[in-house]
Amino acid sequence: MFRYLTLPVTDFAQNCSLVWCDQTLQAAVIDPGGDLDLLLEEVERLGLSLTQIWLTHAHIDHAGAAGELAERLALPIIGPHPADQFWIDDLPGQSKMFGFPPAKAFTPTRWLKDGDTVTVGDCKLVVRHCPGHTPGHVVFYSREAKRAFVGDVLFAGSIGRTDFPQGDQDTLIASIKQRLWPMGDDTVFIPGHGPESTFGRERRSNPYVADPR
Repeated sequence: MFRYLTLPVTDFAQNCSLVWCDQTLQAAVIDPGGDLDLLLEEVERLGLSLTQIWLTHAHIDHAGAAGELAERLALPIIGPHPADQFWIDDLPGQSKMFGFPPAKAFTPTRWLKDGDTVTVGDCKLVVRHCPGHTPGHVVFYSREAKRAFVGDVLFAGSIGRTDFPQGDQDTLIASIKQRLWPMGDDTVFIPGHGPESTFGRERRSNPYVADPR
């Protein structure tokens, strides 16, 4: 069965998630922006074997520690979509700009595109490309658990910023409505910041993407 634990990391309180298969105890980490010691303590406490790094996008608070973690544990970095390569290349610059520890640029072991799948142990998740916040942003969706890890695409009561380079609000809203809503109103999503919500709740009340009444 699919399990997960969300850990706020960095001064930006970014929701880094450990996801794992409870049969094999193999795990992946989604968006390790920083605080690796905290993350690895949880891996040890849960008795997990960390085998992969998955990235929704390459902003510093989501990807800042990915290169170091990959190097330290010889882990593959999976994702995001290739359109975020320019953000990966600028991770050292982003770290200076926002006062983060020095970040390493890298080339992902595997790029992702819409419709791909990723697996951890016996659990499979579907990848949806959801540009708008960044051009290469992806989302990870577990049909089994009805959970979606959406990074900075959607928040409880809000949506991601689109004022960064190559952000676009119309594209972001289209990504939400065309790629996320079909996952079902009862799907719980884990955003990049803040509390979990459901797609149904956001369709009813989110001022940016609620269904017309």
